[in-house]
Amino acid sequence: MGGAAANPGSSSVNPNWVLLKKKLAGGRSDNSHNDHGVSPKSPSVLGKRKERPDAQLEATPAVTPTLTAAELLKPSSSDCSLTDALAMDCEMVGVGSQGTKSAIARVVLVNTWGNVVYDEYVRPLERVVDFRTKVSGIRPKHLRKAKDFRTVQNDVSALIKGRTLVGHALHNDLKALLLSHTKSDIRDTAQYQPFLNKEGRRRALRDLAAQILGVSIQQGEHCPVEDARAAMMIYQKHKRNWEKQMKRQLRHAKKKR
Repeated sequence: MGGAAANPGSSSVNPNWVLLKKKLAGGRSDNSHNDHGVSPKSPSVLGKRKERPDAQLEATPAVTPTLTAAELLKPSSSDCSLTDALAMDCEMVGVGSQGTKSAIARVVLVNTWGNVVYDEYVRPLERVVDFRTKVSGIRPKHLRKAKDFRTVQNDVSALIKGRTLVGHALHNDLKALLLSHTKSDIRDTAQYQPFLNKEGRRRALRDLAAQILGVSIQQGEHCPVEDARAAMMIYQKHKRNWEKQMKRQLRHAKKKR
């Protein structure tokens, strides 16, 4: 697929998104951005009901989907700029003698609005043994003209540098890309404490998307664009409490030094 290009399907605000915002508690948290993608303080209410604390998330029933994932996760703006927060999702293929070792085969980055700012297939450094098509959606034809690993690695490194990186189980994506990112700039929906189950275990992105957004994703082959958008929407919906928690953690870390 092309490099850092605008999403062609996001030239106007999708009416389904307007309906979704009315149904979801809080909707998308930032309805206004400046040219640098800085998000203002955002309300998060449904009618006259106050926002539930993040700690009560597990007790909150899942929203029943009424629209398709493509409709519910469609960008709310035509703004394709590199915002201060970017969400990343990657698809892996199997390499190594048994195909059990994961290698990056596609990388997607979306901005705060959900618009794709980077989408590339990647040619792994090792021979692909298992395309894992049923999950990854990757087929041999996708990698024939894919960019080489080092090029994509450099591209992604430059794009996420100094930005908040949003995603699910980002340590897997960063490991496959042989990249690191400042811990205080990571917002991982698999790691955020209020999203964990009663046993303190991580929950799947599809479960979080169903409960928080009312979106059914990953029903068969995964779509990294939808997954990245879902992670970004979840972050935006809980951004206010999430950022407060991050500030407390940073203050606590400084006191320990």
